[in-house]
Amino acid sequence: MDHYSYTQLSTYLQCPLKYKYHYLEGWQEMEDKASLIFGRVFQRSVEAQYQVADSVRFFCEDWGRVKDMPLEYMNGDSWEKMLEQGQQLLEQFREDRRVLIEDGRTDFQVKFRRPLPLSQKHFLAYVDAVGYVDGRHCLIEWKTTTQSYPENLGRVLELDPQLVCYSWAAQTQQVCLVNFVRKKQVEIQYLRARIRKRQWKALEETLDLLASEAEAGHFYPRSGIRYPNNQCLNCAYLGLCLRKKALVEENLVKVEELVVHG
Repeated sequence: MDHYSYTQLSTYLQCPLKYKYHYLEGWQEMEDKASLIFGRVFQRSVEAQYQVADSVRFFCEDWGRVKDMPLEYMNGDSWEKMLEQGQQLLEQFREDRRVLIEDGRTDFQVKFRRPLPLSQKHFLAYVDAVGYVDGRHCLIEWKTTTQSYPENLGRVLELDPQLVCYSWAAQTQQVCLVNFVRKKQVEIQYLRARIRKRQWKALEETLDLLASEAEAGHFYPRSGIRYPNNQCLNCAYLGLCLRKKALVEENLVKVEELVVHG
């Protein structure tokens, strides 16, 4: 491959063997979790707010297409509950009027590409949006969660690896995470941060090193078997490591043609 994304390199950092299974061998997790599907539908609806007359109706129609799908709902969620939360969040977002997008045709999923000198590859980033939050120009990342960020977060957001990655790729210091919180009383958080330029240099060196290791074929397992923190138990690729066909069939699907997303 001629480029790497944040998702690819963070997967390699988490476990190089998982990276090999997914990006080189074509194994993908089953897309049956309602929260993931909701996130994609909702993001399209947020972007639609700048392109169509009624983004709430757009969301209802889009979410309606998955109503009869066999999705996995967790933590008391249901299709109806998530429908109501999505409607409330979009209405609140429209009332807030804190985010300005100048051109809905070009300012969403904005592509940035930067070279990685050591590996002689490129880093590719697709930033959710570029626009203004409270009048300040910045990179914008949408997020849907069930939990709010702490009010006293301070400068901790500056350490968010994905925001740092996108800031470096775009060479833009101002970033904003718009957190759409699905809970009993929905909430939208507008969390701004300023990434330091010194962070760009450290990140570039780290990404270059990871890309070089992946190019060299260093696909060792990074085991999480030690208790109590055991990341292997929650990994969808566990069946491949244990060579258990039933686990593989339950959690994964093999695709012949790989499509890499940023």
